[in-house]
Amino acid sequence: MSRLLAWFDWLPPALASTLLLVAAALIALLFSRLITEALPRLPGLKRIAFIHETIARLQNHIRVLLMIVAASAALPATTGFAPSTTQFLGHFFAFSFIITIGFGLIKAFRFGTDKYLDRIANREHVDDITVRSHQTQIRILRRLIEITFGVITVAAALMVFESVRQYGLSLFASAGAASLVVGLSARPALSNLIAGIQIAITQPIRMEDMLILNGDWAYVEEINATYVVLRTWDRRRYIVPIAYFLENPFQNWTHSSPSLIGSLFLWLDYQTPVETVRKFFLEELEKSTDWDHDMGSVGCQVVDSNATVISIRLIAGANDANCMWNLCCDLRERMLKRLREELPQSLPRDRTAIVPGTPDSPAWPDSLVSPPVNRPAPGSQYDGPDIRPRS
Repeated sequence: MSRLLAWFDWLPPALASTLLLVAAALIALLFSRLITEALPRLPGLKRIAFIHETIARLQNHIRVLLMIVAASAALPATTGFAPSTTQFLGHFFAFSFIITIGFGLIKAFRFGTDKYLDRIANREHVDDITVRSHQTQIRILRRLIEITFGVITVAAALMVFESVRQYGLSLFASAGAASLVVGLSARPALSNLIAGIQIAITQPIRMEDMLILNGDWAYVEEINATYVVLRTWDRRRYIVPIAYFLENPFQNWTHSSPSLIGSLFLWLDYQTPVETVRKFFLEELEKSTDWDHDMGSVGCQVVDSNATVISIRLIAGANDANCMWNLCCDLRERMLKRLREELPQSLPRDRTAIVPGTPDSPAWPDSLVSPPVNRPAPGSQYDGPDIRPRS
């Protein structure tokens, strides 16, 4: 480096030293380009896709890291800078080195976990619940590790500068009431971080689980370190603190299995032949493409009745929540069509009974009785119904 600096003796010392650092960085950049472009072309590495993808992801970090190392190595050879400037550049190069190493490791860790998730998802004979379990664990723990490692990286980089290090030490030494305020203000974030670790281990929810929240169907779209994003059927989003799922009860329709049993109710007349309705139900169920063909979950029963109608519940299984909803809607439409065309007498109706008068009926003054149409003359025999009001 000293010999290289001698080439710039005709320039001002500060400018010559600057050109020396730039030349060292450019030489390192060319060398790094040769490495990142030539390494994947080696005979034994041409067919390894993982090597190509890793180099493509990290080539910028590798090049910047080599440039920082080269500039740091050339710094002692510079004689045109003042001692304070040389010291500042040394601290700056150390700061850049730590930042590049730290965030490069975070990016490499993210790349490795993404490859692992892709490998699990593409593996044969692996059920959907296992895949979603791995996704939940990896995504939550990855965010926690990235946040922790990012904070450590930034803190270590800032400690390079003397002024920042002294400020941080004095801040921690004078904790007192300030530490209490900071601890209280950080309590929600810390509780959500701890809740995220618990959810990653116990897994009450997983990626793409079907939940019921405030009466809405919602899918788990994203699980972050402190909150969960839920996607409803109409594409709305719920942003829920992750601690909510440890402190409140909720419905998870796909926790153990995505299959569900759908139910629908028909309110029919008392004259309805239930056996015929049951036959119609089985016939229409065979025609539905959303049914899972599990006869153990099929049922047609009279479950309730009141003064006017009976209630028949129809149940059948489906592979998931969407199929269950479509199955119920399809069966309801089919059954109503069959009943309307073949059993119209089974549809609900209102009945009014006209009770004829009796000899024991109490007599009411004629002034309180509204005269009927074609009322017979006084003293004649009238055999029609007694229409006088009764108490």
